Amino acid sequence: MSSSAPAPVDSPQPPSYPSSGLDRFFKISERGSSVAREVRGGFATFFAMAYIIVLNPIILGSAKDMYGHQLDNGQLVTATALTAAFTTLLMGVIGNVPIALAAGLGVNTVVALQLAPRMSWPDAMGMVVLAGFVVMLLVATGLRERVMNAVPLGLRKGIAIGIGLFIMLIGLVDAGFVSRIPDAAHTTVPLQLGADGHLNGWPVLVFVLGALLTLSLIVRKVPGAILISIVVMTVLAMIINALADIPSWGLTTPEWPGNPVASPDFGLIGQVSLFGGFGKVGILTGVLFVFTVLLSCFFDAMGTIMGVADEAKLVDADGQMPGINKVLLVDGLAVAAGGASSSSATTCFVESTAGVGEGARTGLANVVTGGLFTLSLFLTPLALMVPSQAATPALLAVGFLILSGSITAIDWKDYTIAIPAFLTMVMMPFTYSITNGIGIGFIAFTVLRLAAGRGREVPAAMYAVSAVFAFYYLMPALGLT
Repeated sequence: MSSSAPAPVDSPQPPSYPSSGLDRFFKISERGSSVAREVRGGFATFFAMAYIIVLNPIILGSAKDMYGHQLDNGQLVTATALTAAFTTLLMGVIGNVPIALAAGLGVNTVVALQLAPRMSWPDAMGMVVLAGFVVMLLVATGLRERVMNAVPLGLRKGIAIGIGLFIMLIGLVDAGFVSRIPDAAHTTVPLQLGADGHLNGWPVLVFVLGALLTLSLIVRKVPGAILISIVVMTVLAMIINALADIPSWGLTTPEWPGNPVASPDFGLIGQVSLFGGFGKVGILTGVLFVFTVLLSCFFDAMGTIMGVADEAKLVDADGQMPGINKVLLVDGLAVAAGGASSSSATTCFVESTAGVGEGARTGLANVVTGGLFTLSLFLTPLALMVPSQAATPALLAVGFLILSGSITAIDWKDYTIAIPAFLTMVMMPFTYSITNGIGIGFIAFTVLRLAAGRGREVPAAMYAVSAVFAFYYLMPALGLT
């Protein structure tokens, strides 16, 4: 009787990937991507977020510090593009994720409208750098997630919505769609439509058409909707400016530059005073300003990172993102780099999903996006021809997108979180201050949870921060300012 040996069973072999250095470094094939997809994704992300090169200088350049100084627009364009290029490349090489970075909308309004008017520009940017150092310290010590979890989700969403509403109002004001009624009018109404209660002039028409175009493109889910609208409305503004007698467009006149290519102006790089601001506003107010910058970057960045990572399928079965500490560390460094370049805090952009939609899965896409930001350094004259009326419709669109993505996450049936979230989101635009919105929201949350007999549900950190904010608001009454 004969017997035969059983046929050998092949053991599963690990999948083989191309051996090129580029593929191994970025794990391109391992993540199911290709160089072509990464390049397409890098281009898509750049064109989805390139509007920040125009918008950030408009927001920062329209403000004055306590000495009446304004930042140069050309230097701001250079600083914005340079920092976006550097931090995006850094995220690609170190974090190996397709998450691009640039100056954050919201935090730049904090710097322009809250910090700068009470100190010098270098002082204000120094506080941004300090906020970045704090973020990196929290990541290094493993406390970032713990600090984030100390603030309830509903309140975090209220902060995001408040920032969205605030930048919408800034867009309306900067475009001239609404204006402040002078105190001499002896009226209780602080704002009015247009400059005199009516919409007058070609510049305002450009804004209105730009807003309608931007929102229409978003409704139709057109990729790069914001950038397309800015380009189209800038061309229209140039035509109007050439044919009509426009007294003033405000900060920028839409005229074709003699030479669209120019050397970048790095004059703002390194213009930072780390602790000078504390001498102007005091230790407590300075700490709260740094805290406000920190929160403005903190939650938005964390949500963006996890959202883009999930879209790119870079999270594991438990919903965790491998290597997230590297990503968070680069994000903290980006905040500090933004302050060091005077372009305000730099943060992760949700527009990175445009690149992910094109197939980007690795940091190679960021290398492409960062390279394009680097090229834009030499196109400053083109950025300087965009009037605010063509750019600020983007603030309406971004404000809406923030609100629509956050408002359903608030538990409106639990008044102890709904009321603080509501106060946070309305106080930011109504008081023209993100700091006030955060402070009033934190205090309301702590008091209402105590009133409801749920004081044990309030983290110790919330008690401490609420007490600091309460003391901050009481300082004038106590004669300490």
